[in-house]
Amino acid sequence: MFKDVYVTGIGVISSIGQGVSCSLNSFELGRTGIGNINILDTIHKGAFKVGEINLTNNQLMELLGVPFSSYKRYTRTSLLGMIAAKEAVEDAGLSIEELSYRTAIVSGTTVGGMDKTELDYFTNNYTSGFIQTHPCGDSTNKIADYLGIKSYRATISTACSSAANAIMHGAKLIKHGYVERAIVGGVDSLCKFTLNGFNSLMILDSDFCKPFDNNRSGLNLGEGAGFLVLESNSSLKCRSQSAICRLAGYANSNDAYHQTASSPDGEGAYISMHRSLLMSDLTPSLIDYINVHGTGTINNDFSEGVAIKRVFSENIPCFSSTKSFTGHTLGASAGIEAVFSVMSIKYGLVYPNLNFSTPITGLGISPQLNYLSGVNIRNVLSNSFGFGGNNTSLIFSK
Repeated sequence: MFKDVYVTGIGVISSIGQGVSCSLNSFELGRTGIGNINILDTIHKGAFKVGEINLTNNQLMELLGVPFSSYKRYTRTSLLGMIAAKEAVEDAGLSIEELSYRTAIVSGTTVGGMDKTELDYFTNNYTSGFIQTHPCGDSTNKIADYLGIKSYRATISTACSSAANAIMHGAKLIKHGYVERAIVGGVDSLCKFTLNGFNSLMILDSDFCKPFDNNRSGLNLGEGAGFLVLESNSSLKCRSQSAICRLAGYANSNDAYHQTASSPDGEGAYISMHRSLLMSDLTPSLIDYINVHGTGTINNDFSEGVAIKRVFSENIPCFSSTKSFTGHTLGASAGIEAVFSVMSIKYGLVYPNLNFSTPITGLGISPQLNYLSGVNIRNVLSNSFGFGGNNTSLIFSK
């Protein structure tokens, strides 16, 4: 079994920009990507703020060089995933030949191709050609075909922890010698179904979300994709490739407390963080930054805060929710935030938590408010907690 799994490439697209460099710029300027709905056709325009990518599907196809004659094959979910995965592969310096040999792709998503098929439902027209793109696995297949990955494909849908579990799965494939490398992460696009669904749960904020603030009132939905290239030590040696960092630890737990709510005692979140630390052989004091799940909902932030205090006691490291920049991108969130975590190590960054003013009553902890650069970030913990109590924590290390 391989001992270590290395990160050699990262790629991302979200409402704060296409690519790593644009994302870095937005963080430095404190520029959120959350705003009014422009592209999604919904009766809720003006009612809720979202983290929408300001590019049409045609513009995304143009960026990818996909012929417009084949537009019925590509949903917005597929296109966003292809853009982020392509950047990750190029960042890792992988060739077409290398991708075609013992390479896996594991992608997490919740929406699948619903951004297209829901239009058929509303018009009662099922001849548009998009029905076959509805399953979640369609976007994974499109990314694999675009990159030339043939060895292994898998799709994971575990709500907001989907991409984190995809990263775990890819790492295990490498550790057990099934593949030499894996393209892992997640993608989701905005659609009416998710906007209406979260509205029915009454957890959407009509203003900018306020993660970990006492006056938080809900989340802002977003869209995007984030992918990593994971490689074995033998793959690195064969390619004479240097790594950005290691995926040092990971763990998944399920507290089975409620269909959509986190347990108020934070038991599931505590278990996933505790077990990821055990796997990485790190003590809590060695974590330099936590990219928290931090959705901005009443239940989730309190539950995660309780778990963080239980793990780190009085020595809580810098933490922040980047969802205050991107919105909650659902199945893509853990992939996007994994990319941000790797960027934190690579560039020595700690991201600010926007819109915070007052600590949560009963917790008394405050997130990082200022953008920090030039920091020696050795270990980053990234949390992703989904519906049904599906909790996953990842640790990235220098």
